[in-house]
Amino acid sequence: MSTAHAQTELNNFSTVARGGVATTFVTDYQAIGINPANLGRTGNARVAFTIGEFGVGVGSQSLSRSQLEKFVKHADDKLTLADKRTLARAFTSDNVLNVNVDATPVAFSVVLPVVGSFAFSSRQRVISHLAMNKNMAELLFLGKDAPIYPANFNPATAPLISEVLDGTAVQLAAYNEYNLAYGRRVLDLPTLKLSVGAGYRYIQGIGVIDIRSENGKLEAYSALSPQFDIKYGAVANNPSFNLQRDTDKLLQPVGRGNGYDLGVAAEVGKMLRLGVSVTDIGRMNWEGNLLTANDQKLRRLKSSGADSYEFFTELADLFASGTDSLLQYQPANKRRTDLPTKLRAGVGLKVGTRLELGLDVTQPLNNVAGNIPDTFYGLGVDVKPLSWIRLSTGISRGAGYGTGFPVGFAIASSFYELGFSTRDLRGILTDDENPYGSIAMGFLRLKIGKVKEGI
Repeated sequence: MSTAHAQTELNNFSTVARGGVATTFVTDYQAIGINPANLGRTGNARVAFTIGEFGVGVGSQSLSRSQLEKFVKHADDKLTLADKRTLARAFTSDNVLNVNVDATPVAFSVVLPVVGSFAFSSRQRVISHLAMNKNMAELLFLGKDAPIYPANFNPATAPLISEVLDGTAVQLAAYNEYNLAYGRRVLDLPTLKLSVGAGYRYIQGIGVIDIRSENGKLEAYSALSPQFDIKYGAVANNPSFNLQRDTDKLLQPVGRGNGYDLGVAAEVGKMLRLGVSVTDIGRMNWEGNLLTANDQKLRRLKSSGADSYEFFTELADLFASGTDSLLQYQPANKRRTDLPTKLRAGVGLKVGTRLELGLDVTQPLNNVAGNIPDTFYGLGVDVKPLSWIRLSTGISRGAGYGTGFPVGFAIASSFYELGFSTRDLRGILTDDENPYGSIAMGFLRLKIGKVKEGI
């Protein structure tokens, strides 16, 4: 399996404002999926809920901002041969494109005296990642004219796909989640407060594509909901294919799974905060519309490659089950995959009621669709120039993105909170050669009461 390189917690606008730093900052239901032990900390609201938080993130470490804009604003523009060669060079990268969408339409938390704190949320996530070696980039934009095909190309002696595409990853994961978390204070001393927490999530898999070639090994499978409107061709008539047809359901899952989070949080004195957690422990079972492919010899393409900036159609054709695909697929009954497990650790410093700083490190513990590709490092700062205004910023790097300088603004009273944030101000203001940016918004977060004593 492989990674769909993901920016984290895009649905949490305050976390995005600090570039992803969250382990010691998050409270109430926002602790779900980050550190459930924070539900047992002081400072949580007795009751908190939201009517909508969402975010979108786009990033690349090989494309310029002007190129990204052409894919969006000028998708139908025709490509010259020179354009194709330029794009093939730009797409030769282990981080060509990362696109992530994260939404929490409803979430709430409640603190019950003696018993502890509970939180619930529904969440939708779409995580995608592209990495291409030189051969893959040239096949995408030059097709049958790619240099990998010599004049005397012979399919019988052609190299294996695993060799041709070594270093390539084409991945997407889409989930619908229902989360439940619990946290409780277990130690309450004047200079040390310790909380523990656990979370459970039921996951509906809406779709997954995981195609990766690395170190001579090819992994290739997909399971996509009917909402993706995939044309399966002759494979749909195979009695071994568990074909799921479109229904009136808004989201029709093709996989299901269960995930777990564990965390510990400590408050040392009045200023120092520590936290550590392991999230997304568990597995997914993919069953509907499931196709897999084994390693095979390179086939000669019929297409001349992408002829416009709308390259996604050509990319889909290269890895679909059609006649001009690089791979030949077979139906499968079931595939079990691990969830994208991560270890999070953070340290925070709270200075009075107006200033809070945090340092986060997040380490992926496996290589599966939906996980981050490398270690995330971040430093975040929250400052309140006025009691009802919170400004956030910081610096972050890793997790498939370059160095980011986030900024965020929130109106945050003791009763309600709403705000806007971006993960990298440069993605808005400059034509950075390796741009990325995230935009997150919270419509309304309501809080009633505040926990001051142990529970």
